[in-house]
Amino acid sequence: MIYLQLLANGIVLGGLYAAIAAGFSLVWGVLNVINILHGSFIVLGSYIAFFLYAYAGLHPFLAIVPAGIVLFALGWALQTVFINRVVTAPVLITLTLTFGLDLVLNNAMLVAFTADYRKVNLATPLPALELGSVFIPGDKLAAMVLAVALTYGLYRLLGDSNVGRAIVAVRMDREAASLMGVEVKQINAITFGIGALMAGAAGALLSIIYPISPINSTLFLGKAFVVCVLGGLGSVPGALVGGLALGLLESLGGYALGPEHSVTLSFSLLLLLLFVRPSGLLGRRGYE
Repeated sequence: MIYLQLLANGIVLGGLYAAIAAGFSLVWGVLNVINILHGSFIVLGSYIAFFLYAYAGLHPFLAIVPAGIVLFALGWALQTVFINRVVTAPVLITLTLTFGLDLVLNNAMLVAFTADYRKVNLATPLPALELGSVFIPGDKLAAMVLAVALTYGLYRLLGDSNVGRAIVAVRMDREAASLMGVEVKQINAITFGIGALMAGAAGALLSIIYPISPINSTLFLGKAFVVCVLGGLGSVPGALVGGLALGLLESLGGYALGPEHSVTLSFSLLLLLLFVRPSGLLGRRGYE
């Protein structure tokens, strides 16, 4: 049945959306920074995967490691040099700063790579999975599984490691965490770096699905924003739930109303949820 295929498509898409949004949600929830750079980070991760595959033969699924490392270093440096100076300022200040940094990074990619679309075309794609009438491309399914694994890994990092517990402590109460010996500025930089790492890894996975161009950064940023609001600010499980909700909505709604209305549907759901439950499906009240 067509609805089983649409359901499968929505779940696969939702898993990818969760990886797109997890880092964005973490940075927003912990630092109270709406990171406008996030979409460009994803695109940069896609470019790293593209060139590693084109010139070194490294599969994009393996390229999540170098892409994550490069983006972590970039995110850590930007937070340390620029954003930490104004991180306690009103959110409009940090939003304007990340917007300006995004203009620099996005235009640098336009100069370096041009706006022409590129895409990773695998020489040996994975075989598709067929379950009755449901057909799922193997590469897309594998990318979704890896995206969910990355999201789960971030969840375990926050719950099981000393760095993760320090990040959670800073999110709950910055001043109290500082009094308990947490180096808040250092944790801020690590948190921003992890958010960038997640964006770079997601970009590497998306390189086999979406065309790659700097002008796609706003598309990814918009989806991350919607998923973050749907799932709940700063909640990694919320990013997964919000991603699945958005993926299913776009799949089913796109079939009912046409694919050209999928973005309209997602932002309509965002507005509705902001009226009904502004903290998101799994979020709790935090920053105002």
